[in-house]
Amino acid sequence: MNKYQYKVQGVDYDVEIEEVEGNVAKVNVNGIRFDVELKQPINPASTLKKVRVEAPKPVARPSVAPAAPVAAPTASAAPAGAGSAIKAPLPGTITDIKVNVGDTVKQGDVVLILEAMKMQNNIESEFSGTVTSINVKQGETVMEGAVLLTIG
Repeated sequence: MNKYQYKVQGVDYDVEIEEVEGNVAKVNVNGIRFDVELKQPINPASTLKKVRVEAPKPVARPSVAPAAPVAAPTASAAPAGAGSAIKAPLPGTITDIKVNVGDTVKQGDVVLILEAMKMQNNIESEFSGTVTSINVKQGETVMEGAVLLTIG
């Protein structure tokens, strides 16, 4: 699968070419699937080829007893990235991040701003808790369903 990023009249597009058969290409543009009819078939030497990938075979490892007991994690500190994910409701660009890792948020607090179709959308926390990770940066383009941050 080939992936490309285009900017047309100031709008970013993520394009993935899934396969080409004859003069029909199956593509995803910003997460939306299209069948694109080409005026003439692409040169067969340059068409995408399906590659069969086999799962790795398990490797037997000798069991080793730990040298020292491992301390249990404390309940007050959630591991980085642990918790409930806040996902992008639609594709867009992150224009502002209102929280930092470690901040405590309540349900309904605005955690970041997502610009989509020239509109600023407040993304609110769906959960109360502590921000355990932020997976995006200001100015980054995200797709619908992308994990923006996690709250533990």
